Amino acid sequence: MIDIAARFGDNLARCRKRADLSQDEVSARASIHRTEVSQLERGLRLCRIDTLVKLSASLEVGPEELLVGITWTTGDYRPGQFVERGEG
Repeated sequence: MIDIAARFGDNLARCRKRADLSQDEVSARASIHRTEVSQLERGLRLCRIDTLVKLSASLEVGPEELLVGITWTTGDYRPGQFVERGEG
């Protein structure tokens, strides 16, 4: 199983650094508080769908870039779970 918040945070930080933006710049572009960007990057909170859309637009990437490595596998006779998959 994977830590979804941590994986999303890693993806967000990677995309932000690739765009050469600070957390302040991303927060201003996305109209969210800088501390939220920080908490998301550190995996301390989960992202709401509206925040996902704002962040992806602010970073000029598709939402799927922020979700790399996060997939859902259905369960047979037990609840489904998030599992770690390769990025390819």
